[in-house]
Amino acid sequence: MKPIHCAIVGCGNISDVYIKNILRFTNLKLMGCSDILREKAEEKAQQYNLNVYDTNDVFDSDNIDLIINLTIPSSHFEVSLKALEHGKHVYSEKPLALTNEHATTLLEIANKNSLFVGCAPDTFLGASWQTAKKLINDGWIGKPLSATAFMLCHGHESWHPSPEFYYQKGGGPLFDMGPYYLTVLIYLLGPVKSVFAVGKKSFDTRLITSMPKFGEKVIVEIPTHIHATLCFENNIICTLIVSFDTWAHRLPYVEIYGEKGSLSLPDPNQFFGTTYYYNQYMKEWKEVPTCYDIFTNMRGIGISDMATAIQEKRQFLANGELARHVVDIMEKIQESVTTGEHLQIETTCPCLNVFNRITTASILPDGKT
Repeated sequence: MKPIHCAIVGCGNISDVYIKNILRFTNLKLMGCSDILREKAEEKAQQYNLNVYDTNDVFDSDNIDLIINLTIPSSHFEVSLKALEHGKHVYSEKPLALTNEHATTLLEIANKNSLFVGCAPDTFLGASWQTAKKLINDGWIGKPLSATAFMLCHGHESWHPSPEFYYQKGGGPLFDMGPYYLTVLIYLLGPVKSVFAVGKKSFDTRLITSMPKFGEKVIVEIPTHIHATLCFENNIICTLIVSFDTWAHRLPYVEIYGEKGSLSLPDPNQFFGTTYYYNQYMKEWKEVPTCYDIFTNMRGIGISDMATAIQEKRQFLANGELARHVVDIMEKIQESVTTGEHLQIETTCPCLNVFNRITTASILPDGKT
């Protein structure tokens, strides 16, 4: 089959790893890039030998089938909507949108026009998470009963060159890092039916200590520390804590507790990491080898799966329904923080099976671009 022709909109900090990896996939052909600041697109185009598109031309081009939306979160809906209205498939950086209403609009337009919508994160397609999925499916810990998930750091103003949007609507620890944790939890345990949460904004301003904006202050508009309880459709209960107000901690990333044992899992923001297993007979934690390895940061592998799905007219894993469910959960968590109410989740998503479709065959064997 001919590769799917794609273009990147948004040439910010995350675009480099996407470009490098997309160039590895034989079922994708990266035609070029675009950015509202043309000089950013020109820089990436020169670095990777790509075409530069004006912000309107990239949507009008008859030679592009798929738009990869890497803009800031507040622009995700607008850019994805424009792409769909121009007859393009869309793969977006997380989150898919800032509201369930907007996410639903994207899916409705896509379905009406037989277009595909995909969304990051695709880290759950990595070896650690595929191994965890198989362990749970094969009954290593028995029936899952509960879970915990913790993402605590002190924000991104110490390293990101333009960290302002992390403290505006669509940012914060929930909308920035929450999708990684919620996606792997849904992948491993199924859809969420209700949430309850408390949270706060600990600081009104944040001091940037990264270049080139060292010394500038950021106005904080959203909660930066949230405790949430997630109730899954299968009655599993999970405690989720996300924070940009924590200097250090010794909590695990994600743990799943079953009737016969437990799993301790690595950082959901990564494709790989150590998985540990404990059961009622061993009485100690044991490392579980992961099932395969390709290359360390595979961001974009979900786009490759999506490209094959477009060609074969089938479902794929990092899909729009999953991404909308994540948006719905996050929106309800924020609403619960404000109202103090236990809220029902309006959406659901299909249970996802073990990832077994993309192999090293879809990547250039020598790893070169």
